[in-house]
Amino acid sequence: MFTNRSEAGRMLATRLRKYKNIPGVVLAVPRGGVPVAYEIAKELNIPLEVILVKKLGHPNNKEYAIGAVGLKDSFVLPHENVTQHYIETEIANIRERLKEMQISFMGDKEPQNLTGKTVILVDDGIATGNTILGTVQVLRKSQPYKIVLAVPVASQSAVEKLEPFVEEMVILLCPESFRSVGLFYSDFSQVSDEEVIHYLDKLNALKKIS
Repeated sequence: MFTNRSEAGRMLATRLRKYKNIPGVVLAVPRGGVPVAYEIAKELNIPLEVILVKKLGHPNNKEYAIGAVGLKDSFVLPHENVTQHYIETEIANIRERLKEMQISFMGDKEPQNLTGKTVILVDDGIATGNTILGTVQVLRKSQPYKIVLAVPVASQSAVEKLEPFVEEMVILLCPESFRSVGLFYSDFSQVSDEEVIHYLDKLNALKKIS
């Protein structure tokens, strides 16, 4: 059990110290992953950014993912009765929403070039693993040196699903019985957009001081 996301982030940071000062970037899944990732990026002294990826839903059931879309790259699984026109239109619509989020969180700052870098992908927990899997597939298009998945808690089924797709996983808790991520935190209150911006600005301010 974690007190809150910040405590979980500090605990993860101790397991990731070998990555201190490396050519890399911590990518937080917004919004809940940001307080966790902030503690890691601060301890490791490497940049922090948000990773903006949304699932591409099936036309007959938007909750059923047939792919994932990032700001520049996308990953789509072939499905019968899904037209190319639908895919292109949905990708364009999703990218518009992602661009709005990017401007809100990062302003006019361009995302880091991930090619050849170690990427530490952080969320506050993983239940099914489907969203993170889509995120990893999109990240691969940027050709990072390696992807390290770091989360405080994950279900055993999610770990088994994701393990073949990343170079390293750092998971603090992987319980046999798993109902929801929030049950492993004393404080699992929602993270607002304002808090996301606060954490990103706070880390930038610390780097300027140092």
